[in-house]
Amino acid sequence: MLRILLLALSLAFFALGLTGCASNGSSSGFSMFGHHDPDGDGDAKGSGHFPAHRKATGRKVFIFNPNHGSWAAYDGSGKRVNTGRGSGGKSYCPDLGRSCRTVIGTFRINRKGDGSCVSGKFPLETNGGAPMPYCMHFGSKGYALHGSSHVPDYNASHGCIRVSPTVARWLNGFLNVGSTIIVRPY
Repeated sequence: MLRILLLALSLAFFALGLTGCASNGSSSGFSMFGHHDPDGDGDAKGSGHFPAHRKATGRKVFIFNPNHGSWAAYDGSGKRVNTGRGSGGKSYCPDLGRSCRTVIGTFRINRKGDGSCVSGKFPLETNGGAPMPYCMHFGSKGYALHGSSHVPDYNASHGCIRVSPTVARWLNGFLNVGSTIIVRPY
């Protein structure tokens, strides 16, 4: 009986157009449960972890928590506008023989790229070439926030912050050169 009720509710939501997608297939920015989802990926990880508001800085801010595997984006007035899944640098990289943790601290985006960004270093055996779509470089040591097809629920990179390509594209449009990147401690 419960299955039939859930199926009926699902069909009703679909018929009423409450699926989060407009009739032209574009994202409306809201899920059927009312959560704001401007990148349209359906991922709300971090929404219960990061506050809805923070002190206004006049700059857009991206905060990544490597212990939680999530991030939040805030506008210049301090309002949280999006959250989601992220993966940072792993504790040990066998190919480098050392830790690859993402640098912690507060940084500014100093350079952005488009969907054709690639690493200039990884994989090591080819001296680079790993896809890093919609890269946003921060700090001075080669770290970036970028898209990846592999964003597991654990830290898996050589130090960059990975998000899905869909999210990276949205973040690349939302964040500016000069926007703040905060990486919380492991």
